[in-house]
Amino acid sequence: MNYFAHSIRFLDRPYFVVGTNVPDWLSVVDRQVRMRSKLVEPFMLNDGSIQSEVAAGVWQHLDDDRWFHQTRAFTELSADLAVKFRDALAPDESLRAGFLGHIVTELLIDAELIERHPGQIERYYDVLRSIEPLAVQQAINAMAKQPTEQIVPLIPRFIDERFLPDYLADDRLLRRLNQVMKRVKLPPLPAEAESVLRLARPLIRDRLSDLLPEEHFQFPSVPRP
Repeated sequence: MNYFAHSIRFLDRPYFVVGTNVPDWLSVVDRQVRMRSKLVEPFMLNDGSIQSEVAAGVWQHLDDDRWFHQTRAFTELSADLAVKFRDALAPDESLRAGFLGHIVTELLIDAELIERHPGQIERYYDVLRSIEPLAVQQAINAMAKQPTEQIVPLIPRFIDERFLPDYLADDRLLRRLNQVMKRVKLPPLPAEAESVLRLARPLIRDRLSDLLPEEHFQFPSVPRP
């Protein structure tokens, strides 16, 4: 799962939302700092404090990833997309195809949720603007084995970059994917990769309820127009 899928159910709890973002933020700016369930759980005091809410959000992210990556739909769709990318990019001796099958499945779930729930992506960014980055960083450092100083500068950059809505268009999504490729030191994607993104969107749309099953993921009650 990606940022918006983790967050959309909890937009009335700002620091919980931030907590659901924390593991992915750390993977971008400070990979040595890892959130582990056993380190987070003692801080889940359910007392409404910033520390407790951030901890609960982090735990939610970790639990989401646990069940999500075990779903049959994710396994099947990510493998299918990996094959499609491998065919589109051939010959290619890098590991891009498998990586892309995984990440594109997750990013297109965000795109589908943004489309199905109009106005909620704006609300998501408004929620992030309402929080205090230093308080979030302090909450992380209380739970982590080693501290980070990277969250305070990251949060405003993340808000200003506003890249999640770019997932709705194939050309903009391709540009964002190439930023990820650069970060993980994989070769950039050619324009031909857009053809796979076009094929992938209806596959994700048709199996969204399998990817996000109701027993784990309660959709917000916002009607699709």
